[in-house]
Amino acid sequence: MRGSERGELGAAASPHWLLIGNSRWHWGWRDGGLRGWSEAAAAGAHRLQRLKPGQLVAWAAVGAAPRRLEGLPEIRRVSAAQVPLPDAPPWLGVDRALAGWAAWRRSGGAPVLVADAGTALSLTRVDGQGRFAGGRLLAGAGLQLRALGEGTAGLPALAAEVLVGAAAADRWPAATESAMAVGVVAGLAAALAAAARELSNPPGAPPQLWLTGGDGPLLQPWLREEGGRPWQLAPLLVLEAMAALRPGPDP
Repeated sequence: MRGSERGELGAAASPHWLLIGNSRWHWGWRDGGLRGWSEAAAAGAHRLQRLKPGQLVAWAAVGAAPRRLEGLPEIRRVSAAQVPLPDAPPWLGVDRALAGWAAWRRSGGAPVLVADAGTALSLTRVDGQGRFAGGRLLAGAGLQLRALGEGTAGLPALAAEVLVGAAAADRWPAATESAMAVGVVAGLAAALAAAARELSNPPGAPPQLWLTGGDGPLLQPWLREEGGRPWQLAPLLVLEAMAALRPGPDP
């Protein structure tokens, strides 16, 4: 959702707002259609203060609610336990539960593999009956860049913005900064491709492949179809699920 169009408060008579966040805040603005974007927590807190009573129809926190979300009405909070995803363990993050359920619904009941490319890159499987079927977790692109800068003596600390040009960069760059950016993006794409290939011949149909999260558009150009199955970019999967579970202003 990085860089998406932002809704303006008061642009509609009764817009419905959705919010999920922790390290970054992800907003949905719904008045007919659904738009979404992400921003730093400080900017999100300022936006939250400007909302009118009743406009925030649903919110969720990945992990414990950060201080800036404390005080929001619990009756509007969406938890992983409220997502109709059988066999999901109690420790499963609400973002993964929401994305997996939304992708399964979009796929018409087919099994799915969802890659959520955010601070962490999560892989979540849902089988054809809509049941959680396991997953994987690894460090996301920005987190990997920070680890390279902090954990080595010879590599610079790079902001996540350098990743934006990785898709258009030389696949084997000479400059250190470009080599770091391309290496991180290529490594994540390879992890997704390997997971998709591994699931190409499971019992039953192979899963449909879904890509979401703020770094999804960065990864998509690096991903190929796997067995005729494209990676379908759906930046608003989590927010779509929240909107479905909380369709209006009433809890």
